[in-house]
Amino acid sequence: MPPQQISQDLNFPDNTSASALYGDLNRNLHIVEESVNVKINVRGNDVQVTGFRHDVEIAVELLTQLYDLIGRGHPVFSSDFAFGLKILGASSKARLDKIFLDKVYVTTQNRIISPKTPNQKIYIDAIRSNDIVFGIGPAGTGKTYLAVAMAVSALVSGQVRSIVLTRPAVEAGEKLGFLPGDLAQKVNPYLRPLYDALHDMLGPEKSFDMIEQGIIEVAPLAFMRGRTLSNAFIILDEAQNTTREQMKMFLTRIGFDSRAVITGDSTQVDLPIKKNSGLLEARHILKQVEGIAFCSFSKIDVVRHPLVQKIIQAYETLAN
Repeated sequence: MPPQQISQDLNFPDNTSASALYGDLNRNLHIVEESVNVKINVRGNDVQVTGFRHDVEIAVELLTQLYDLIGRGHPVFSSDFAFGLKILGASSKARLDKIFLDKVYVTTQNRIISPKTPNQKIYIDAIRSNDIVFGIGPAGTGKTYLAVAMAVSALVSGQVRSIVLTRPAVEAGEKLGFLPGDLAQKVNPYLRPLYDALHDMLGPEKSFDMIEQGIIEVAPLAFMRGRTLSNAFIILDEAQNTTREQMKMFLTRIGFDSRAVITGDSTQVDLPIKKNSGLLEARHILKQVEGIAFCSFSKIDVVRHPLVQKIIQAYETLAN
């Protein structure tokens, strides 16, 4: 006997919260309909959700929890519906407030940066409680962005005196020499994603001022050699493209009252074939060291355009 469809009725008594939940022209409800294959009918403050039992349960749980968040004064965006559905799809008993209400930083545009998946929440908690954290996973999972948000938050609150953002420039040999400009101009394209994150959180003017004052430093990994970085929040991005020697050099730069976050994607190593990734070796060598945490992300944690997750899935299928 094929499964039967069911209907469940909901009532959202507060008009303002209900309107925010539905979105303009019921946009948010359409996201739910398309994502979990249910039909949602709205009559004022009353909502009826129809579909197969599992789909209805996820949709009802999402709408109920997000309505509660709105009532508590938390702004809910269309993207939160997509994130919430992924979380509840993996665990129907998940509490969205435990994730969405963990405020990491508030940008100059008053946008709240917070984790959007359970693994992002684990990552944030790991950074709070460990001096060195590795975030490993595919593109679009928020590894670098959340690390920069944590760094800015630590700087603004006085926990550290400076931020150091660094990446390896894979083409730092012959090919880089053919690019126009001085060394800083040659490596600047490799550092652009870090500047973008800073501008998003602090605004371009303030971030440039802090860079000019030396409070924030954005530099290629080679510039770290021979230094001791104390009272700083240090982020090594694209760490899959470090060699063993570079990774060891970076990790031994960390001084007193500093913390470091190392991010990378183990599936996008651009090193020459004979070179082993320092990130992958570090995961094996340091996994038992107390005070160092390793956090893993998957395609479920992708928080970019919905197509990004599908692209990752397609490439994983091809690889298998």
